[in-house]
Amino acid sequence: MVVGMLMMLLVVACGDNNNGGNELNNNGANDVETNEDNGAEEEVEIDEEAAGDAEFTIRAGIGLNSEHPQYKGLEKFKELVEEETDGAIYVETYHSGQLGDDRSMMEALQLGSQEVTVPSTAPIANFINEFSIFDFPFLFPNSEVADEVLDGEVGQKFLDMLDDQNLKGLAYWENGFRDLTNSEQEVASVEDFEGLTIRTMENDLHLDAFRAMGANPTPMAFTELFTALQQGTVDGQENPFATIYLEGFYEVQDYVSDTHHIYSPFVFMMSKPFYDSLPEDYQTVVDEAALEAGEYQRELNREANDQYLENLIEEGMTFTEITDEAREEMREAIEPVLEEYAQQIDQDLVDEVYQAIEDAE
Repeated sequence: MVVGMLMMLLVVACGDNNNGGNELNNNGANDVETNEDNGAEEEVEIDEEAAGDAEFTIRAGIGLNSEHPQYKGLEKFKELVEEETDGAIYVETYHSGQLGDDRSMMEALQLGSQEVTVPSTAPIANFINEFSIFDFPFLFPNSEVADEVLDGEVGQKFLDMLDDQNLKGLAYWENGFRDLTNSEQEVASVEDFEGLTIRTMENDLHLDAFRAMGANPTPMAFTELFTALQQGTVDGQENPFATIYLEGFYEVQDYVSDTHHIYSPFVFMMSKPFYDSLPEDYQTVVDEAALEAGEYQRELNREANDQYLENLIEEGMTFTEITDEAREEMREAIEPVLEEYAQQIDQDLVDEVYQAIEDAE
């Protein structure tokens, strides 16, 4: 009997080990499939001959995938720089977080172990508090006003702040306006936010703003979002149309509203030690290339967002267009929050930004 029991235990143990092995392999396969969908498994194509002939190499990395207009802009930058320097500068482009997340890539720029990245302004605020102003909801009424302000004196003032962090700000690109999706109801006014559980970034200003409109904001890692929407842990989320479509949120969300509650710029930045090591004529080349590629990227991004909205509607989502009056009511609801955070940043600087926006309208 003892021998029989031992044999049964041995069989069960082997069965458990096999199941565990299969589960691990399945998880590994799923991870690879997900990364391939995002472009993360694509190998960076490096022209060894061109790289070997170059005087300088720029490793440029972003977090979004190779299908996003941000990466198309990076490819444009590569084309311009290599052409204008006759190959003296070679640019390697990395997408899908292959070199790390936004924060780690910014730190790599500070150390001089990476040359270029293009983060949104939210993670920059971890290094320079003044950049928090770009997280103010309803700051820019439209993209044209955003362009004029960011490309003007006020925008340059913020780029200059990066110097003290061993970073060189060269241009503003575009992430875009963040819009709302949910699985409960159409959102057409500030009253419709009441009771909705909305996933947000881990940003105190965003959390306080959504609470002021009556929602229940829930900070959550982006990697957990799709499952949370699918399981009903949260009712909705907010992101640009491009992200909403490319991440497949239409599969687990029924309603989309163009709240345009936050305009999020990208900042094209370079390692200051690397930038300072370039000859003056090469500095001019990268300056101009960052600006020209930024104009190209903005145009692509706006065209893509229009198309992605059409795609979301075709996938069955109900689209609600927010009126100017409704958007103004939303802004009035969060005004006390904005006043509080303006004092924490620098009221004079905030007033200067507001004035630049008013002048541009």
